[in-house]
Amino acid sequence: MAIHLFSLFGGASIGVYSLVTDKLLIIPKWAPLKKIQGLKQSLKVKLVHTTIGWSVLVGALACANSNGILLPHFVRDEELKDIKSVFEGNITVMETNKTAYGNIVLANDYGAVVDPRLKPSDIKRISETLGVEAVSGEIAGLPYVGSLAVATDKGVLVHPLLKEDERKLLEDVLKVPVDVGTINCGIPYVGTGLIGNRYAAVAGLLTTGPEMFIIGNALDVVKEDE
Repeated sequence: MAIHLFSLFGGASIGVYSLVTDKLLIIPKWAPLKKIQGLKQSLKVKLVHTTIGWSVLVGALACANSNGILLPHFVRDEELKDIKSVFEGNITVMETNKTAYGNIVLANDYGAVVDPRLKPSDIKRISETLGVEAVSGEIAGLPYVGSLAVATDKGVLVHPLLKEDERKLLEDVLKVPVDVGTINCGIPYVGTGLIGNRYAAVAGLLTTGPEMFIIGNALDVVKEDE
């Protein structure tokens, strides 16, 4: 089964601390390199071992797909250098008062759903950076779409209070099946405790067996690709 349980910095909120696409995995440099080598191999990605503005909250602050990465304005030059050494796509530093792009943008390689409070000019820049259509939307009536769901190119796992019109929007924009579930023994903010790509999923250490089953089906990582 290509689903792994993991903890970082003594906690199960791995989605707050890390970010993965089909091409790269970004994890704070204070995470033990030996510990994350197995994740790198399972996810079949290149590793970026860095912080964002000296913060370990990489997954909350940054958002990415295979085409581009969105970063907050306080990202440091040496951190940008670390990312550019591995990633050849678009890298945009968003010069706005918004900083938690991992929490307010949900994206895969087919589309992006963004916090409806973002300005049209910011949404356009997000679309250009990620190379996909970006559309405003909510999940469970809330604007923090990035923390409420995890999207890959094979599926989306979403907060269990997803509304039907929200499901339709996600399916139309992200162009993959959408399912609902929780992580870490009932937490509905699935983006805080789960990362994944087309090859594997990594859930917080407190995630239960039934939750893992739902994650595997939703993200289509029940077994390794042949």
